[in-house]
Amino acid sequence: MASGPRNNRPAERVSWEAKPVGADMNRAAALMSCAFLAMSLSSGAVAAEPGARAARAPEFTHAAATDWINSAPLKLADFSGRVLFIDVWAFECWNCFHSFPWVKSLEAKFGEHGLAVLGVHSPELPDERVRVNVIAKVKEFGLQHPVMLDNDYSYWNALDNHYWPAFYVIDKQGRVRGIFVGETHVDDPQAQKVEALIAKLIAE
Repeated sequence: MASGPRNNRPAERVSWEAKPVGADMNRAAALMSCAFLAMSLSSGAVAAEPGARAARAPEFTHAAATDWINSAPLKLADFSGRVLFIDVWAFECWNCFHSFPWVKSLEAKFGEHGLAVLGVHSPELPDERVRVNVIAKVKEFGLQHPVMLDNDYSYWNALDNHYWPAFYVIDKQGRVRGIFVGETHVDDPQAQKVEALIAKLIAE
């Protein structure tokens, strides 16, 4: 898990050493930072308890066709009457792509019962801002659900998000009912909490 940009500032990484220069070194630092923060989370050094709030989820902030992969541009109303799971990720974050098998298991388990999944790709590194690169990664990771490209962090900021990966569970009325952060695997404690919430909201 890594912390990320806020208020439309360039992406920043939390690191315990000076920020290196050069694309390859930046990528390595991002991955090390991601791993370091994930270990901190497991030790309790980083507070990341799931939250819940009744506020309505923000409207999607990108309407251009080029800002969407696997779908035409969507609006929040397109998911009315369905439970929506939003996955905020960046393709160089290993905690993000290590969570994809679990995300895909959610689709398999709950999709026919009304769950929809939406990816929000908020970049950290320069190559993550290039659409063709994201398309290639979506294909590589086998993601079939819609992915919105959030290169300007407008949706990141609308969510008041701070981490990769971050998961938002939205109820049938478009309200945020659960927020979870960090790498997640099938059957681990966080996965069980998320799935229990999704099952509850589907039954409402």
